Amino acid sequence: MSARTDDEPLDPSRPRDVLVVGAGLAATQTVAALRERGFDGRVVVLGTEGVAPYDRPPLSKHLLDRTTPTWLTDEIGVDLLALADEVHLSTPARALSLSGAHPEVLTDDGTLSADALVIASGAHAVRPPGWEAALTLHTAADADRLRAALQPGTRLVVIGAGWIGAEVAGVAAAAGVEVVVVEATGAPLAGALGQVVGELTTSWYAAAGVRLLTGEHVVEVGANGVSLADGKLIEADAVLAAVGARPTTDWLAGALPREDDGSLRVDEHHAVLGAPRTVRAVGDVALRRSPRHGWIPGGHWDGALRGPAGLVADLLGTPDDTPADVAPYVFSTQLGHELALFGHPRTQDEVVLRGNPAGESWAALWYRRGSDEVGAILTVDRPRDVGAARRLFTGAGLPRLDRTLARDPGRPLREAALA
Repeated sequence: MSARTDDEPLDPSRPRDVLVVGAGLAATQTVAALRERGFDGRVVVLGTEGVAPYDRPPLSKHLLDRTTPTWLTDEIGVDLLALADEVHLSTPARALSLSGAHPEVLTDDGTLSADALVIASGAHAVRPPGWEAALTLHTAADADRLRAALQPGTRLVVIGAGWIGAEVAGVAAAAGVEVVVVEATGAPLAGALGQVVGELTTSWYAAAGVRLLTGEHVVEVGANGVSLADGKLIEADAVLAAVGARPTTDWLAGALPREDDGSLRVDEHHAVLGAPRTVRAVGDVALRRSPRHGWIPGGHWDGALRGPAGLVADLLGTPDDTPADVAPYVFSTQLGHELALFGHPRTQDEVVLRGNPAGESWAALWYRRGSDEVGAILTVDRPRDVGAARRLFTGAGLPRLDRTLARDPGRPLREAALA
């Protein structure tokens, strides 16, 4: 691998070379944004999985009908390998030093330094100690292992009824797999949507042929299934731990301030707080300061897709009208339903339902308590509301919606917007 030299004085606003740690969507879009803005300096990329960049959402949504990764060159038309000067797909970053004039990243093959560092090292699936027998799903290799374990008639236990757990449960059940989902909280998606809205998805499981157990805690995972806190054994041929993901930042220990979950606090332009502005973080690793929503955790697909444009514009000192405050966005196909979540729900918000959840389609809006400001909108099987919800979260502040009009599913959502 090539390292930079110090032949010229450093101009922090115009780096001559950029090192990107990570080779996923956020990293790919960062390199694409650099080239689109005319950056002709050196770009080096470090990856860990040994394969070209691919899209992660299809790993669960299309677990059984797409047996190869959805390559980003095909999905978004960006070829990382062609745009970067060097791409090392099997070279993990091991440590970071900020003691010198430039960020330095240690790898098994040596140390690299650059004028600017972009941390896009992604996340990894959580597997609690003692659950070594459980599979996880975050990488293409994970999907291959899980796919091989699922055949019609096999028994699958999914621990966790979050986004990934629900998606896999529905796909597996539709393929003839016997599926049991064990959720420690009182409702599916409670961590993401809260108890009230999460409970509205409970009936989907039985309708899809999935057995759902809520309020049950797994205490042991073995080769023959899982043991619950009340002593019950749920037998299984395969167990999937779908209990969340954490930012992959252990390699940064001691070099940058990290949150309890490993994330890095960044400003509106993805500059890491407590570090030189030549150090940026984007994608799953970033806990971003949003003028509209407050602190936004990474893991949102749109953040990885659109966030790098604002990062690069600020890093290169070439600002324009690129929106830096990308709204959180989650889309999910689960148990026969299409979900889209825009914004950031909070537990203290007031939930207003749009339509009847027992019907064919509905939506939920999270209002800031005692106000007409909306912090998040979830649409369920309502494609006509998706575009309107997305546009509502493009302004400088939270959208304001008339509650009475917002409740009426027969009125276009845009009509509820207040001036």
